[in-house]
Amino acid sequence: MASNKSARIFCVNTHEYMDVPLGTTLYEIYNQLKPGDITEVANAKVNNIVTDLDYAIFSNKDVEFQGMTCASGMRTYGRSLFFVLSKAVKDLFPGGVIINETMTASGAYCKLEIGQELTDDIIQKLRGQMKTIIDNDFPFVKVTAHTDNAVQLFQQHNHISKVKLLTCHKKLYTTYYLLDGEPDYYYGPLLRSTGQLKVYGLERYNDGLLLRMPQINNPSQLLPFIKQDKMLDIIKEQKEWQKIIGISTIGELNELCRNKRDAINIINVSEALQEKKIAKIAENIKNKSSVRLVLIAGPSSSGKTTFSKRLSIQLVAEGIRPVAISMDDYFVDREHTPLDENGEYDFESVYALDIEHLQRDLKALFDGQQVELPKFDFTTGKSLPSGNKLKIDDKTVIIMEGIHGLNPELTKNIPAEMKYKVFVSALTTIQLDYHNFIPTSDNRLLRRIVRDYKYRNYSAEETISRWSSVIAGENKWIVPFQEEADVMFNSALLFELAGLRTQALPLLEMVPESAPEYSEANRLRNFLNYILPIKIDGLPPTSLLREFMGGSTFHY
Repeated sequence: MASNKSARIFCVNTHEYMDVPLGTTLYEIYNQLKPGDITEVANAKVNNIVTDLDYAIFSNKDVEFQGMTCASGMRTYGRSLFFVLSKAVKDLFPGGVIINETMTASGAYCKLEIGQELTDDIIQKLRGQMKTIIDNDFPFVKVTAHTDNAVQLFQQHNHISKVKLLTCHKKLYTTYYLLDGEPDYYYGPLLRSTGQLKVYGLERYNDGLLLRMPQINNPSQLLPFIKQDKMLDIIKEQKEWQKIIGISTIGELNELCRNKRDAINIINVSEALQEKKIAKIAENIKNKSSVRLVLIAGPSSSGKTTFSKRLSIQLVAEGIRPVAISMDDYFVDREHTPLDENGEYDFESVYALDIEHLQRDLKALFDGQQVELPKFDFTTGKSLPSGNKLKIDDKTVIIMEGIHGLNPELTKNIPAEMKYKVFVSALTTIQLDYHNFIPTSDNRLLRRIVRDYKYRNYSAEETISRWSSVIAGENKWIVPFQEEADVMFNSALLFELAGLRTQALPLLEMVPESAPEYSEANRLRNFLNYILPIKIDGLPPTSLLREFMGGSTFHY
């Protein structure tokens, strides 16, 4: 039993109890225990809350050390690496600004604003300065201060986006970090020092910089480079519109949401912009007279179903008769579903679909024959005849929506000119501040938590527990094909996190501290608490957000 001068910790990694003097840091404990399952420690969970390794123990705790091979550890690595890049920019270009815009499949896409054109020489200088900072093994020094003092500090360093964020956050104290005297603020822990950043890259991409990141399954190797030009074009277009209305960060959104009239206006304008883009896609389909099959793909909770319904309405307005065929009805019988590496059914695999049956039906329909569509019974796991017979004419366009819509294997026997491919994703373009982007996967996870509870009776804990396998399936079966799309549609609404907040927070608070999912729920709660709520009473009944929050006039 621990004395009044010590505390007892339980190390989850080694399943050992250990008495430590009060004030002992996690890093000191890690060096004593040396858990064999971690080669390079990034952070730790204390009672299932992620923290940095300088955290000091003053009472009994459960402690789990985390390396780079988990999502939380890689987020810590990414934040620390970006801080080094930001410091390099400040060292070489005082007054310059680096913006961490979004995460791509290869790393963080950043925009550099230094008043001159980005050249290879500038990139080489930044690489050299980053190497110097890393070689010096500077510590990331954590500072806790009154928020008013932190705001003044960031004002002095011209971090205006952080000033706006912290001013709205209303917390008494704020924790920030110093790197060789340069302050910065992140909504998660950093590594102990720059010397831990051994694998990274910096190169030109599009009209910005790509900060290359390690692979989560093999941190000694960089993520492979995957071109995502179409995705970046959509993000760039959205950000240009955001500049016009003056909302690039959560701090700016919070300022606007304080005024009810402005909040209603941003909802109306955001919805109108989406409808305009859907109408344009319908017009493009009409102008390609050879198109008979519209394939809509996208990751989980991207809003594919509502998009397909709204596109159908716009197609009717263009004089086209849309007919929806559900890809989910073409699942193979459950016992024929392929297994994943853990021996579990892999429902995310394209081979969980009866591809031959689907191709046979599509060919028959385009040849003018009548087809009886299948119906998959999810209770019995069997594909059954539906009794629904379909025959189409030259004015009919088939709409198929599903995660595998862009996979060439699915429709390889259909001529390319007959297909129009749409990729739908919630590309969150608003940022917490210029150095903290909001992962698109967080936006989709919050959507799914709200929807699963409302319509499927799943708790937030259950939804979070499945999320890592969902992401793994997307990276394997969806992301590699997204650039195959004829067009990308961004389903994220500028105001939606402020709308989701009210429904998501109570669900996240229900996740018990003892659950492994508590750390992720806590991270999402902390993130949502930066955002002021917005009422969605005036949200249109056909809004894409209604698919998740309820009140839609569409039938799902």
